[in-house]
Amino acid sequence: MKYVNFEDTGDTISDEFFMKEALKEAHKALAGDEVPIGAVIVHGGRIIGRGHNLTERLNDVTAHAEMQAFTAAANYIGGKYLVGCTLYVTVEPCVMCAGAAYWTQISRIVFGAKDPKRGFSLFGSGLLHPKTTVINGILGEECAALVTSFFRNKRTE
Repeated sequence: MKYVNFEDTGDTISDEFFMKEALKEAHKALAGDEVPIGAVIVHGGRIIGRGHNLTERLNDVTAHAEMQAFTAAANYIGGKYLVGCTLYVTVEPCVMCAGAAYWTQISRIVFGAKDPKRGFSLFGSGLLHPKTTVINGILGEECAALVTSFFRNKRTE
């Protein structure tokens, strides 16, 4: 078990830097013929959890990038609450992942591309913990292009 100090460390690595790390995870999903969504969880300027979609590989509809990252981060810190942490995810979380984020009490969610069909924001902000802040649009065009290209290629196969 790791002991994590959840006090503000003052680290100021940019949101773009960590979104690029989430994009690396999305590319891992793409290489596995999964919907290319990636996520990382950061505390104090350090990545403590990573994940990418594994729904096809694991035959598990809940194996979203965010869920993988939540599990990895919780295992890293030895606890289920992610107060003081930030989730970076390439596409807006779905309702299931937003609900899981609520239970982790994660402090921030930063996402790249909006999901106009299944994103949690379609259902209001009540799905997230009241203390969770949300930032969107970080490298949004790049994140959206990756998913759009994936589905375009699937339609032509």
